[in-house]
Amino acid sequence: MNDSLPTGETLRAALAALLDGLPPTQAAQAVDRLIASYRGTTPTDAPILRDRSDVAAYAAYRMPATFEAVRSCLAALREAAPDWVPATHTDIGGGTGAASWAVAGAWDGPRTTVLDWSEPALALGRELAAASGIPALRAATWERARIGTSPAPAPTDLVTVSYVLKELTAGNRATVVDAAASAAQAVVIVEPGTPDGYDRVIEARDRLIAAGLSVAAPCPHDEACPIERGTDWCHFSARVSRSSLHRQVKGGSLSHEDEKFSYVVATRFATDPVTARVTRRPQIRKGQVMLELCTRDEGLERATVTKRHGALYRAARDTAWGDAWPPPEDE
Repeated sequence: MNDSLPTGETLRAALAALLDGLPPTQAAQAVDRLIASYRGTTPTDAPILRDRSDVAAYAAYRMPATFEAVRSCLAALREAAPDWVPATHTDIGGGTGAASWAVAGAWDGPRTTVLDWSEPALALGRELAAASGIPALRAATWERARIGTSPAPAPTDLVTVSYVLKELTAGNRATVVDAAASAAQAVVIVEPGTPDGYDRVIEARDRLIAAGLSVAAPCPHDEACPIERGTDWCHFSARVSRSSLHRQVKGGSLSHEDEKFSYVVATRFATDPVTARVTRRPQIRKGQVMLELCTRDEGLERATVTKRHGALYRAARDTAWGDAWPPPEDE
């Protein structure tokens, strides 16, 4: 990744410049409605983002978090397939383009097409991309499409579907996942890190495997998820820096927040999944680190790494939620 590629800071700066003057009261009201929709359980057959005010509030409220979550997922794909570079990318339900910013930051040059059913979201996405100064984003194509019922996208190397499945009926969710599987060499699906978000990811994971793809991340295997449904859920966390605009529309005072998300990455090409992945924040105690792991061969496992493990103990102290275990140099 080079310095000309987009980062969270680049995105926040573009948002601040484009949304300067957004009335705080209007933005807060739109954010309240969007939060209710985001946390609700009823799918819709119409765009959630209805007009420019909705889209502006959404961009300030959700784009930085979506960008960081998708960026984490793409990092896991790059870890599993370090030599693979997509030439084309389709962002299904991409809205204002947060996932496309993440893709442009992961690889230099993929040709992106953003599909969404909200014309105001696409319009703002175009403006943000134009203001980014990033050639790949400025060259992106933005197309209106009814997600879940439109024809399958054209063949592409990479498909991203981020925070979209929740908005769809079960039938339309299946259509989107099947279309992504048939069109792409690699599929990245991201949902909120909630029990129902995890359920949607598992459903998508099952469909992707049935379509002939293999899981590259976060799971170390293609077998059934070892978590007993209803007792727990698999999710991860990404740190999101808040700009003053972000704090304004969300009514927060902290300089950061943690975005919880569930995801699956599946591919039609060979990858090297991790041996095990850390599925909870490591617990650091005096002289020991406790790691909750999903492993390739043993399912869920707790590992306790102590000082007597030497270098491995030092690595464990630096290991984060979502990382591979053991670290690559110790495998």
